[in-house]
Amino acid sequence: MTGRFADRVALTTGAGSGIGRAVAIALAEEGAAVVLAGRDPDRLAETERGIRERGGTALAVPTDIADADAVAELFAAVGDRFGRLDVAVNNAGVRELGPVGELDEEAWLRVVGTNLTGTWRCLRAEVEAMRGRGGAIVTVASTVGRHSVLPGFGAYAATKAGVEALTRTAAREYAREGIRINTVSPGPTDTAMAFAPGESLAERDERFAAVVPAGRVAAIEEVARTILWACSDEASFFVGHDFVVDGGSVL
Repeated sequence: MTGRFADRVALTTGAGSGIGRAVAIALAEEGAAVVLAGRDPDRLAETERGIRERGGTALAVPTDIADADAVAELFAAVGDRFGRLDVAVNNAGVRELGPVGELDEEAWLRVVGTNLTGTWRCLRAEVEAMRGRGGAIVTVASTVGRHSVLPGFGAYAATKAGVEALTRTAAREYAREGIRINTVSPGPTDTAMAFAPGESLAERDERFAAVVPAGRVAAIEEVARTILWACSDEASFFVGHDFVVDGGSVL
């Protein structure tokens, strides 16, 4: 490992599984002290244990980013333990499926409350924590939203397109303060969200092989590597970009 994030404090939301867990582990392997946020305490503890077993530093803070008080407690914990924040990855997200005309309001509000409002809450707190020092923030959106739409994904697409627009705006607002903010938009990725209801692994892989030019879904680590690069000094002049990791699926 290169130690790109040595002596830095990093936060990852949605760190209990999938892309968020992979990002948290990779940041720790590159030298960062990592704060892990997510709704499931057991999954967070598993991520934390994996990092510590590899010799890394991690702090798990169970957090539902749809809850304003929980987000405030998360950032208070970051300040109390480490006193600063250098890198943040806003990865937490949920999905509710249904045609626009049939989706119930509670489902809509759950998706908006986490994916858009929750991301905004974290982004606002991250900017405040980085002012005067600088830092790097990545929000995780999706190719579903700004780049493409799918039947039944209206709520998810709306929030992910909103996240990308919110990120570009914040990037423009805080670049002069040394805070770099960008988006990574994964396409089909090897996570639970890539499966249709009742679908087997073989069926999922066959479905995506037919529509993704690269012939497969992305490995979680491929998306994580892109996120780490966007957070690193190697991407020091990139501001407000949306890095699409999709195997050509939206070409």
